[in-house]
Amino acid sequence: MRRNLRWIGTWAAIAAGILVAGAPRAARAGVQAFTGQLELQIAALDAIAISGSGFAFVEPRPDDPDHLATMRLEASPFGTTGLLVPVTDPVAMPIRGVLATAHNGAGGVAENGGSLGGILPIFGVAKVCLFGDCDADPVANLSVPISVLGQGGSAAVTGPVNLTVVGAPWTTATVAIGSLTAKGFARGPQGQTSSTLQPSGTIRLVTPVFISTNIGTSAVVPAFGFLTLHFVPEPGTLVLVGAGLAVLVRAGARRR
Repeated sequence: MRRNLRWIGTWAAIAAGILVAGAPRAARAGVQAFTGQLELQIAALDAIAISGSGFAFVEPRPDDPDHLATMRLEASPFGTTGLLVPVTDPVAMPIRGVLATAHNGAGGVAENGGSLGGILPIFGVAKVCLFGDCDADPVANLSVPISVLGQGGSAAVTGPVNLTVVGAPWTTATVAIGSLTAKGFARGPQGQTSSTLQPSGTIRLVTPVFISTNIGTSAVVPAFGFLTLHFVPEPGTLVLVGAGLAVLVRAGARRR
């Protein structure tokens, strides 16, 4: 009987620990683990998508501990070298592929007027391969500088095709290039708008990228950047479960 009570007590302790770790908590300034994706959508081409994970430094509103007010990322949780995005759609000819090398620099966003916005630079280049596959030394290609993405400014390239790329900071508000629009958001579990800092909160930032060329039919090439972060639950639950199972194993060994 005493042995059974000990087992019941052990299971009760584990269950209590799991409930405490899994219960909603009041968010506070600190660090949030995240997984996410950085994307660059150029016109109707398939998006350049870079997955990443890391830790965000966050602060809530003073009067609402679950509402994200500021967020900062360190450099390079998102990065890739020589990422090939093939293009097979005949409508996109003569474009046969895009080869991207990029990573994020350090930066962050803050709440202003109900939206999050700020500078998080993306450094790199997207090579648009023309008339041949990117790995076949194509006859021609366009190197599109993307280092203005997420921070603003302009970059120009002079060659067979002249390019000018104009960027802008990130925002959760609606952005537009001509009649095309994109919109970000910040929301918590079940789509709540005031609980972003709870586990499973999600932030989607957008930025317009204006590409102009000296080709009449492609004088303006619209592009958008997207940065999506998903806050993952803290590892405390897993730690407690692992510790509890270890206790059970040891208790079982003593019984034998």
